[in-house]
Amino acid sequence: MFRVSATAAGPLFASVAMVMFSLNDVAMKVLSNGYALHELVLIRSIVGLAVVVCIMVPLNGTLSLLKTRRLGMHVLRAIFVVFANLCFFLGLAALPLADAVAIFFISPFLITIASVLFLGEVVGRRRWSAIAFGMIGVLIVLRPGTEAFQVASLLPLAAAFGYSGLHIMTRFLRDTENAVSMTFYIQIVFIVVCVVFGLLFGDGKLAEQSNASLAFLFREWRVPDTTDLPLMLILGIFASIGGYCISQAYRLSEAAIVAPVEYLAMPLSIAWGVLVFGTWPDAVAWCGIGLILSSGLYTVWREHQLQKTAAHIVAR
Repeated sequence: MFRVSATAAGPLFASVAMVMFSLNDVAMKVLSNGYALHELVLIRSIVGLAVVVCIMVPLNGTLSLLKTRRLGMHVLRAIFVVFANLCFFLGLAALPLADAVAIFFISPFLITIASVLFLGEVVGRRRWSAIAFGMIGVLIVLRPGTEAFQVASLLPLAAAFGYSGLHIMTRFLRDTENAVSMTFYIQIVFIVVCVVFGLLFGDGKLAEQSNASLAFLFREWRVPDTTDLPLMLILGIFASIGGYCISQAYRLSEAAIVAPVEYLAMPLSIAWGVLVFGTWPDAVAWCGIGLILSSGLYTVWREHQLQKTAAHIVAR
């Protein structure tokens, strides 16, 4: 029987997660013109919760998988995910897919900074330089001070902060918690947050907005069209599978091995942007994307090299 080593399984799970997340982004952007964000995310989370309980739990064990003594940590991690998702999807409503994903990829730099602040890790001159180049890349894509700048560009940036918090929390939880429970509690918090948003804004009283992101946030809830139901099912299925896979990836393999695979999201977003939305990054955006990708991959590579050196010294 074919077996995959733990080292190889991490990148494999991460690859599946990136494909799932990229398709989820496409579906969300397509639906953002006709539905409220919190209505879509609520439907997605209900479907996702059903996938977790009816498929993931039986495949991995019993409902005991969902028991935890660290509920507060799960909720905090889920709050980071909810914040990241909502900000990113609001940005998607107004931005080209590739631009939103490129800005979001400041997250590896933020994770590095958070590791210094909260985990006591040491970052050398080379990695700080890579972070600086990545920040320059983000500024190029954002284009502040020009007519091309959009306030909505700040939303993927905010999402990156939430995503970095998610990774820090995953590091705290990965030794005692399983991927199924991590995915389960995220869906529960999504449902609670979306119900609250729906009760506050689902009547559409603030729906008259000229900004695409604000219109997506405050639009009135409505009965989904039957033609849109398959896309809504895709949202729930792909988001839950993606969440499970990325949790498994970081549980089974070192972050330095898994993190580069996340950059698969960038070429996928460009491809979907061309094929589905007919958008192609311009020359300025390509420069920023290039800086973000190269500096991000260097940061990951450099961290891996330092970990190997430290392990060699300990072994001696």
